[in-house]
Amino acid sequence: MGVGASLLTDVRDLTGALLWLGGAVVLHDVLIAPLVLLVGLALVRGGARGPVRGALLVAGALTAVALPVLLRPGRTANPSVLPLDYPRNWLIALAAVVVLTGAWVGVTRGVARRRHTRARARALGRKR
Repeated sequence: MGVGASLLTDVRDLTGALLWLGGAVVLHDVLIAPLVLLVGLALVRGGARGPVRGALLVAGALTAVALPVLLRPGRTANPSVLPLDYPRNWLIALAAVVVLTGAWVGVTRGVARRRHTRARARALGRKR
Protein backbone atom coordinates (compact mmCIF):
# COMPACT_ATOMS: atom_id res chain seq x y z
CA MET A 1 0.00 0.00 0.00
CA GLY A 2 2.84 2.36 0.82
CA VAL A 3 4.48 1.75 -2.55
CA GLY A 4 1.18 2.37 -4.34
CA ALA A 5 0.61 5.57 -2.39
CA SER A 6 4.14 6.77 -3.15
CA LEU A 7 3.62 6.06 -6.84
CA LEU A 8 0.51 8.25 -6.78
CA THR A 9 2.69 11.25 -5.96
CA ASP A 10 4.13 11.08 -9.49
CA VAL A 11 0.72 10.88 -11.17
CA ARG A 12 -0.08 14.08 -13.03
CA ASP A 13 -3.79 13.31 -13.37
CA LEU A 14 -4.60 12.43 -9.76
CA THR A 15 -8.28 13.17 -10.34
CA GLY A 16 -8.43 10.53 -13.07
CA ALA A 17 -6.73 7.95 -10.85
CA LEU A 18 -9.10 8.66 -7.97
CA LEU A 19 -12.06 8.56 -10.34
CA TRP A 20 -10.92 5.14 -11.61
CA LEU A 21 -10.51 3.80 -8.05
CA GLY A 22 -13.90 5.18 -7.01
CA GLY A 23 -15.46 3.72 -10.13
CA ALA A 24 -14.10 0.28 -9.23
CA VAL A 25 -15.69 0.47 -5.78
CA VAL A 26 -19.02 1.63 -7.22
CA LEU A 27 -18.89 -1.05 -9.92
CA HIS A 28 -18.37 -3.73 -7.30
CA ASP A 29 -20.88 -2.49 -4.72
CA VAL A 30 -23.65 -1.44 -7.08
CA LEU A 31 -23.38 -3.97 -9.89
CA ILE A 32 -21.15 -6.99 -9.29
CA ALA A 33 -22.01 -7.95 -5.69
CA PRO A 34 -25.82 -7.69 -6.03
CA LEU A 35 -25.74 -9.45 -9.39
CA VAL A 36 -23.69 -12.31 -7.97
CA LEU A 37 -26.05 -12.71 -5.03
CA LEU A 38 -29.17 -12.65 -7.20
CA VAL A 39 -27.81 -15.04 -9.83
CA GLY A 40 -26.55 -17.41 -7.15
CA LEU A 41 -29.90 -17.33 -5.43
CA ALA A 42 -31.97 -17.74 -8.59
CA LEU A 43 -29.97 -20.31 -10.54
CA VAL A 44 -28.32 -22.59 -8.04
CA ARG A 45 -29.85 -24.84 -5.44
CA GLY A 46 -28.22 -26.67 -2.58
CA GLY A 47 -24.54 -26.95 -1.85
CA ALA A 48 -23.32 -25.55 -5.16
CA ARG A 49 -24.53 -22.04 -4.37
CA GLY A 50 -21.36 -21.02 -2.52
CA PRO A 51 -18.88 -22.15 -5.19
CA VAL A 52 -20.99 -20.60 -7.96
CA ARG A 53 -21.16 -17.29 -6.12
CA GLY A 54 -17.42 -17.45 -5.55
CA ALA A 55 -16.84 -18.12 -9.24
CA LEU A 56 -19.08 -15.20 -10.18
CA LEU A 57 -17.14 -12.92 -7.84
CA VAL A 58 -13.84 -14.04 -9.33
CA ALA A 59 -15.22 -13.55 -12.86
CA GLY A 60 -16.43 -10.07 -11.93
CA ALA A 61 -13.07 -9.15 -10.43
CA LEU A 62 -11.24 -10.49 -13.50
CA THR A 63 -13.52 -8.45 -15.71
CA ALA A 64 -13.04 -5.29 -13.66
CA VAL A 65 -9.26 -5.69 -13.80
CA ALA A 66 -9.32 -6.44 -17.53
CA LEU A 67 -11.66 -3.59 -18.51
CA PRO A 68 -8.91 -1.07 -19.34
CA VAL A 69 -7.32 -3.36 -21.91
CA LEU A 70 -10.61 -4.81 -23.13
CA LEU A 71 -12.06 -1.36 -23.81
CA ARG A 72 -8.91 0.22 -25.20
CA PRO A 73 -9.85 2.79 -27.82
CA GLY A 74 -7.72 1.34 -30.60
CA ARG A 75 -4.22 0.41 -31.60
CA THR A 76 -1.42 2.49 -30.16
CA ALA A 77 1.48 3.89 -32.14
CA ASN A 78 3.82 1.68 -30.11
CA PRO A 79 2.88 -2.01 -30.59
CA SER A 80 4.83 -3.04 -27.48
CA VAL A 81 2.47 -1.14 -25.15
CA LEU A 82 -0.31 -3.76 -25.18
CA PRO A 83 1.23 -6.63 -27.16
CA LEU A 84 -1.02 -9.53 -26.15
CA ASP A 85 -4.46 -10.70 -27.23
CA TYR A 86 -6.17 -9.54 -24.04
CA PRO A 87 -9.77 -10.45 -24.93
CA ARG A 88 -8.68 -14.02 -25.69
CA ASN A 89 -6.67 -14.25 -22.47
CA TRP A 90 -9.59 -12.86 -20.47
CA LEU A 91 -11.90 -15.49 -21.98
CA ILE A 92 -9.36 -18.22 -21.18
CA ALA A 93 -9.21 -17.02 -17.57
CA LEU A 94 -13.02 -17.03 -17.34
CA ALA A 95 -13.12 -20.52 -18.86
CA ALA A 96 -10.60 -21.69 -16.25
CA VAL A 97 -12.82 -20.29 -13.50
CA VAL A 98 -15.84 -22.13 -14.94
CA VAL A 99 -13.95 -25.43 -15.32
CA LEU A 100 -12.42 -25.28 -11.84
CA THR A 101 -15.77 -24.39 -10.28
CA GLY A 102 -17.47 -27.25 -12.10
CA ALA A 103 -14.76 -29.65 -10.96
CA TRP A 104 -15.06 -28.41 -7.38
CA VAL A 105 -18.84 -28.82 -7.36
CA GLY A 106 -18.57 -32.27 -8.97
CA VAL A 107 -15.97 -33.49 -6.49
CA THR A 108 -17.82 -32.18 -3.44
CA ARG A 109 -21.11 -33.65 -4.63
CA GLY A 110 -19.43 -36.99 -5.32
CA VAL A 111 -17.88 -37.04 -1.85
CA ALA A 112 -21.20 -36.12 -0.25
CA ARG A 113 -23.01 -38.80 -2.25
CA ARG A 114 -20.47 -41.47 -1.18
CA ARG A 115 -20.76 -40.44 2.47
CA HIS A 116 -24.54 -40.61 2.27
CA THR A 117 -24.43 -44.05 0.60
CA ARG A 118 -22.01 -45.42 3.21
CA ALA A 119 -24.06 -44.02 6.08
CA ARG A 120 -27.23 -45.52 4.64
CA ALA A 121 -25.53 -48.89 4.13
CA ARG A 122 -24.30 -48.87 7.72
CA ALA A 123 -27.76 -47.95 8.98
CA LEU A 124 -29.38 -50.74 6.95
CA GLY A 125 -26.73 -53.22 8.09
CA ARG A 126 -27.40 -52.45 11.74
CA LYS A 127 -31.15 -52.90 11.39
CA ARG A 128 -30.84 -56.47 10.15
